[in-house]
Amino acid sequence: MRVFPELAREFAAAEDGFERLWTPHRMAYIKGDRPSEAAGEGCPFCLAPQRADDAEGLIVHRGKHCYVVMNLFPYNPGHVLVCPYRHVALYVDLTDEEAEEFTSLTRDSLRALEKASAPLGFNIGMNQGAVAGAGVQAHLHQHVVPRWGGDSNFLPVIAQTKALPMLLEDVRTQLVAAWPR
Repeated sequence: MRVFPELAREFAAAEDGFERLWTPHRMAYIKGDRPSEAAGEGCPFCLAPQRADDAEGLIVHRGKHCYVVMNLFPYNPGHVLVCPYRHVALYVDLTDEEAEEFTSLTRDSLRALEKASAPLGFNIGMNQGAVAGAGVQAHLHQHVVPRWGGDSNFLPVIAQTKALPMLLEDVRTQLVAAWPR
């Protein structure tokens, strides 16, 4: 906490027993301050592989039909995404060749992460559609998230901790400004 650490500790932990992790950098993602998902135009998964420099596009590996890219909003260090080059929304829309490489690159991502950072486990999955939690619905992508004991994902379930995307002071300022006069 920046301004009111004593007050924050008192209010944040007293009522429900949860500790809070403040992650204000995630507000851009939550508010939807990201480009359009139209194929090629603003879709981040169409744009990333178009960059001449893989480091600039955060590309980890390029295959013939799919590629692996770092997640701009990672749950953990090493959180990567496996994406087809083709702009398709659903797993069932992949061709057989794309699906085969999609699976192969997922396995390769696991192997590379094991070698690079020795995680104790992984979350692997894709969210298809807004109600399933897809941040970018129009372009299929699979998450590969390395996991360690006590890390940041599923915190309320395993560690009685909540990750909050805004600081108390910032929320309060917004509420004061929006309060009915």
